[in-house]
Amino acid sequence: MALGQAWGAQAEKRMQDEAGRIVSQYKTVFTAPPGETPSREAVDGPLLGNGDLGAVISGPPEAQRYWISKNDFWRLKDGHRQGGPRLFGGLDINVPALAGGTYRIEQQLYPAITVSRFTKGETTVMMGSCVAATEHFLLVGLTVTGTPVDVETKLWAAPGRGSKEESGRKDSLLWVTKAFAEDVEIPTAAACALTLLGAKEPTFQLQPGQKVTLAVAMQSSFDNKDPLASAQEKALGLSAEALRQLLEKHVQWWREFWARSLVEIGDPVIEQRYYLSNYVMGSGSRNPDFPPGLFGIWVTDDDPRWAGDYHLNYNFQAPFYALYSCNLLEQADTFDAPVLAFMERGRTYAKEIMKIRGVYYPVGIGPKGIETCAPGTFLGQKTNAAYCLVNIAMRWYHTYDKKYAKRLYPFVLEVANFWEDYLKFENGRYVIYDDSVHEGSGPDFNSIVSLGLARNTFELAVDMSTSLGVDADRQEKWQHLLKNLSAFATQEKDGATVFRYTEKGTEWVGGNSLGIQHIYPAGAIGLDSDPKLLEISRNTIRVMGRWIDNNGMNSFFPAAVRVGYDPETILQKLREMIEKVGGVNGFTRGNPHGVENCSIVPNTINEMLCMGHGHVLRVFPVWPKSKDARFVNIRTWGAFLVSSALKGGAVQYVKIHSERGRNCTMVNPWPGKPVVVYRSGKRAETLNGERILLKTEAGGTVVLGPEGTGCPIAE
Repeated sequence: MALGQAWGAQAEKRMQDEAGRIVSQYKTVFTAPPGETPSREAVDGPLLGNGDLGAVISGPPEAQRYWISKNDFWRLKDGHRQGGPRLFGGLDINVPALAGGTYRIEQQLYPAITVSRFTKGETTVMMGSCVAATEHFLLVGLTVTGTPVDVETKLWAAPGRGSKEESGRKDSLLWVTKAFAEDVEIPTAAACALTLLGAKEPTFQLQPGQKVTLAVAMQSSFDNKDPLASAQEKALGLSAEALRQLLEKHVQWWREFWARSLVEIGDPVIEQRYYLSNYVMGSGSRNPDFPPGLFGIWVTDDDPRWAGDYHLNYNFQAPFYALYSCNLLEQADTFDAPVLAFMERGRTYAKEIMKIRGVYYPVGIGPKGIETCAPGTFLGQKTNAAYCLVNIAMRWYHTYDKKYAKRLYPFVLEVANFWEDYLKFENGRYVIYDDSVHEGSGPDFNSIVSLGLARNTFELAVDMSTSLGVDADRQEKWQHLLKNLSAFATQEKDGATVFRYTEKGTEWVGGNSLGIQHIYPAGAIGLDSDPKLLEISRNTIRVMGRWIDNNGMNSFFPAAVRVGYDPETILQKLREMIEKVGGVNGFTRGNPHGVENCSIVPNTINEMLCMGHGHVLRVFPVWPKSKDARFVNIRTWGAFLVSSALKGGAVQYVKIHSERGRNCTMVNPWPGKPVVVYRSGKRAETLNGERILLKTEAGGTVVLGPEGTGCPIAE
């Protein structure tokens, strides 16, 4: 079955089969222990998770350690380094006979099972582990070949930062708890219970032909009022049959996850990182109230840098960028909860500090309205709330989900209120005073990032209010703001006209991508922009050259795509970035910013293959025409799921599934040729022109092909 042909009655199964075929090709292999104790700046070992419960593996063969954490286990306390996600504890598996043995861990992206193989002499111990996708269980299955080995298991909770720990045994279970009950805004607690299937005691001798499964059940106080009792109950209820069913559900969940969208580009280095990045986000983001912080779900230190929080001047937003086009909305939708929970405090800051309407957000927040930085830590920037809107805009434009709009519109409106009041109308244009483009860069005037984010704010407010049928009387003002926002400042640098970071103040910064963040993620410039503006944009990309940068690669690569930079260069730089700084487990080597770069590869590739920015659909818009590629179900603006293939320099077909029945404006994939539209496998109409307007029906699918070829695929 050719990729892209699966739709109709057998679509789901075909897509899942295709997903399994493609993703199962890719694994990550660890051939040396990442260390007994991961640093707080980087996690180097294999990552496991189900979006809420996470584990990372470390240690030598004889002392394997699974560090256990959970997205909803925070110390919920206001103040600098007072609150943040906290390490819960871990599971230790000690096999003294393996000391000095060989080490190999193979992490299978599908079916999301990690296989560890340790050999000493004639003895080989295998450990197959996963965090179950549908229940909060860490599962580790042990077998041995050769000679018997003694195994000791320990379950432990990490002390520190004012926590209280308890441990004990109930029947055959080991259990531990950890809680933050004093000197916090909201008490939190969690518990783990360890049960063994195939052995009666936590210390046992593993015989050849025997299999022992260690199962750690975890619950938090947000899962259950009595997390210890709940964890114990779940652990005690795990029979051999229940374990078998749990593993079946785990494999099926990941099978469905990978079938949400697919790409094949004939480049195994980039393709592997594409799927690895999505594996990390699939493993780390699923709790609707607790999105992953800076280091994702994998917290291995009780005092993570920057509190491990939600940093709002791009770090928190960036991991989610690719999830919208990858059609991974369950993972994307965790973003909103802490943003909405901070609204009351944001209004207070706007009123009391700025003396205006709207919301004013500091740089660092946590869940449940917690502020993780010192009071008043704005670093001179006015854009933290507006930066949150880039993700909300992406979610809205990719789905046009009115339920989502109704829930998020109050926040959108408050951000619009802030900028209505903060912008000053002078000499026929709106300007921005006293707004640092960089953290603490001073009273900059017309920050290029702020101008881009303000534009995104009002465009989103207009679109949402129109769709919801509210605030029609405010649109005239918003349109006036959009029409008269100041232009982006420019300067001459390295013999070319490039963007200036501000109109007055900071000209240039040598270590981040702020100079192009008005392009991406703010979305203020795209392929339909003025040619001169696009030339300046490409000049800026070339002169900046921030292809490998700790502060903003996740913006730089997609910005290059958005303005039509040379696709061969983009792919070359993407490959170099992976090979030079791509960590084996999906993180960036040496980058203390955690999960933020998980979006780089999938987001860049999706934009190169299929772009909907500005409500104009383009397939293979910034892609080498000599390089064959194909994709299924990339989600684009307008709530369209698009599939297509490029072979021998020619687009083979375009399939569009419309969720909302919106009109689709599309650049003709076959320049100079009529486009034939097929509905239900039958020729329906012919469209002509450089751009075509395609009418769709909600839930309907159309196939497009060039005149004279017949229907290219069956629906």
